Formats: sequence, C-alpha cells, structure tokens
Amino acid sequence: MHERAAPTLLSAERRQAILSALARDGKVLAAQLVDELGVSEDTVRRDLRELAAQGLVQRVHGGALPPAPQASSFTHRRDTRSSVKAALARAAVAILGDARVIFLDGSTTNLELAHQLPSEPPRTVFTNSPPIAAALADHPSAEVVVIGGRLDKRAQVTTGSAAVDFVRSIRADACVIGICALHPELGLTADDLEEAQVKRAMAESSADVIALATADKLRAGSPYLVAPVSELTHLVAETAAGDELLDPYRALGVSVTRG
Repeated sequence: MHERAAPTLLSAERRQAILSALARDGKVLAAQLVDELGVSEDTVRRDLRELAAQGLVQRVHGGALPPAPQASSFTHRRDTRSSVKAALARAAVAILGDARVIFLDGSTTNLELAHQLPSEPPRTVFTNSPPIAAALADHPSAEVVVIGGRLDKRAQVTTGSAAVDFVRSIRADACVIGICALHPELGLTADDLEEAQVKRAMAESSADVIALATADKLRAGSPYLVAPVSELTHLVAETAAGDELLDPYRALGVSVTRG
C-alpha cells in the first residue's frame, strides 16, 4: 500500500502556523519551516514577505522575529503604561548610582527618569529630547545639555549627523536607552534610521549601557541596529517579564533587574 501524502496547507493556514511557531519560539527559521510545512523555500519566503507587509513579523536573514510594537507619537507613548515606566525609571536611577556624566535618549521612560533624578550627586545630563531637557529645567543640581540637530516632531528628538558627531565627542559614565525592540540574537534595534544612529553613538560613547524595556519588546526586532546585546551592561525589565524572556540575556552576561 502507498502511504497517503500529507494534506497541503492553504496559504492562510501556513501563515497562521508560522505565527504560532513565532509566538511559541520567539523566532522562526526558513529552513525549518520548509521541513515542517512541506513546502518550497520560495513559498516560505513569500509567506514571510506577506506577513511582514502586514506588520506581523520582522524579517531577518534566514527567518523572522516578532515585530516591535507599532511606533506612535510621543504624546501617546508618554500617556501609555505610565506606572510601569515609573517603576522602570526608579530601578534605573538606582543603577546609575554616582554616575556624573550621562546620556538620556528620547524615550518616554527616560522622561519619567528625569522627573525622578535625585539632587545628589550633581550630574551633567546630555539628551536629544527637548521634553526631557524641559523636565530637568528646575532640577536643583543637574547641568543639562541639549544635543542639537534636526527635530523629529513625531518622536520629539533631535537627530542627524550634527547630533551624532556631538555625541561621539563625549565620554559618558552611562547612557540610558529606552528600547524599541530587543532580541538575544538580533540585539537592540529601532524603527527609525536616524534615531537609531544617535542611540548607537550614545551606547558607543558610554562606559555603561542601561536599557529599559517593557515585556512586549524583549523578544522583538526592528529594522535598524542600535547595539548588539554584548554592548549592554544592564537590562531593566518590567516585573511582568518572565524568566523565559530574561534568561537569554543573563546567559549573555547582561545584568538583569526587574523594575
């Protein structure tokens, strides 16, 4: 007797199977999908392209990762999950310790950190975020330096070559970066090229790199690299982030704190 051939999945069924595997494993590999779905490599690539076009996956070499949460305006992000961001900021302040020269990128979690920054020790704060600079205007001891450049009105940050060049001229004790997306293999990524370049320059110019993340960003990818995980010294994650999300970073030598 001949063995009955496995039924051919419809395209919608294949794509749902891909999304289920992505949710389960945190990544999918094209070669593995070819075997599991019983289809050609071209078919898998086509499915991944279609899913990426719908914003459901982030394609990477050899497969795909979960996408980062959709970017929104600064005002919308500022008003979203404020209590979680306040907790992350408190944890970051403790990690900063006596760092005297720091970078704060333009994340809304760093805006909360600016509100919580203690008066001692005195610090010099470099930021490309006008809202963060304004929040520190009445700080009793912080010297605030606004990094110049082209203003991205949506994100409320300055970007461009002038900003990158200025950042590279500083040697900071620490930088605090709000995460757009982070994955143990892909690293820290962002959805805007010019903003990613400024964040990258901050990381490269700092002795310690502190990343702040909500759980939904801990196994995600965006198009533009900020830094590999090897360059992170500290990861501050929300308390809801489980060990299955955090253990891969611990294994790579990153100090992990829940905030």
